[in-house]
Amino acid sequence: MRQWKWIAAIGPGILIAATGVGAGDLLTASLGGSAVGLTILWAAWVGGVLKWVLNEGIARWQMGTETTVLEGWTDKLHASIRWAFLLYLLVWTVFTGGALVNACGVAGTGLLQITSDIHTSKLVWGAFHSLLGLVLVWVGGFKLFEKMMSVCIGVMFTAVVVTAVLIGADASELVTGLTVPRIPPDGLGWVLGVLGGVGGTVTLLSYGYWVREEGRSGESGLRACRIDLAIGYAMTAVFGVCMIVIGSKVEITKGPLLALDLAGEISSSMGHAGQMAKWIFLAGFWGAVFSSLLGVWQSVPYLFADFWYLGQSATRGSTPKVPTDFTRTPPYRIYLLAIAVGSLPMLFMPVAKAQLAYAIMGSFFIPFLAATLLVMNNRRSWIGDAYRNGPLINLILMAILVFFSYVLVDKTRKNISGFTLTKTKQVESASEEINSR
Repeated sequence: MRQWKWIAAIGPGILIAATGVGAGDLLTASLGGSAVGLTILWAAWVGGVLKWVLNEGIARWQMGTETTVLEGWTDKLHASIRWAFLLYLLVWTVFTGGALVNACGVAGTGLLQITSDIHTSKLVWGAFHSLLGLVLVWVGGFKLFEKMMSVCIGVMFTAVVVTAVLIGADASELVTGLTVPRIPPDGLGWVLGVLGGVGGTVTLLSYGYWVREEGRSGESGLRACRIDLAIGYAMTAVFGVCMIVIGSKVEITKGPLLALDLAGEISSSMGHAGQMAKWIFLAGFWGAVFSSLLGVWQSVPYLFADFWYLGQSATRGSTPKVPTDFTRTPPYRIYLLAIAVGSLPMLFMPVAKAQLAYAIMGSFFIPFLAATLLVMNNRRSWIGDAYRNGPLINLILMAILVFFSYVLVDKTRKNISGFTLTKTKQVESASEEINSR
């Protein structure tokens, strides 16, 4: 019992950090390490600091006002924000669910390929993990979810750290990469990817509901939030560092089953210890992606249920009042079912495209969150003096707003260019074929 009390004390911070570590973030770090080496290690812990600031702002709003950020948007900002966020949440859920079931399909296949065709095995494992997540969240509620996540997080963290230690890294390069911020030639994209990939996007809002489950409030609740968020994002930063170290020791290229290719490269690069390292890594990869799926399946329905009950209160012209336990409410369960079942058709989308769509959709949210925290957490009449942003927090939030807006524009521009180039090549190929006839 003491173990579970200890987990409850730091649980929400670790839950939010682990939920944000998806397959795309894991593989971006390893690809970055393979492409430019250990020079980008600093980006892993800087990214953790940036996400800590955002999540601390969410916690500070909730501890100061006893309302979630979504409730704050509804009550304090324009009503259109609530509807715009709902539309965004629906689209984000489709692409995020698709990326997660695809990643779990790849992870399951890496551990046990159950059919002769690897893609069919991916489909079966993806569907299995989605429906397993549905059952665990539906039946077990928050407490079972917390315990299951602790197991997945333990497997993920231990396996990836052990793999990085087995592979090894030069100590001086490791220290330099961690302490000297540098952007190597052709390395800006990898730095942006690692910085943005630490700790999630929309799932940051879930933290408010998890700390509500733990009964936190006031200044003591805020102190607990700051501590558990620091522990959670420190673990995430270590995880990112280890993935960069692993990637720096192998040669990998982008492919539809990149995680399995990476495991194969780890095996071939380590001689006699290669097979052991391969299976340890695959276990860690599974822990990472299944904990992320569980986290999204459990947390995102909170947002929809909160939206639903806020809408009911607004329609009746009363002050917004919401149930204390969302997990047993019809809106929560309907959205949970929609995520778990609605994501299954996305298994037929190529893994790389699913991950790309997820990354692009996620990049829209962080600038928006930073902007609203700059507004809401600086209003004395809204949050009170004790919980207002300090000058340093405001400076970091403005940097986050500028940085992630740049990332959003850069991703959108590159993907539009890539789409246009692909279509041009298809037209040219078709024209050549017609001319040859």
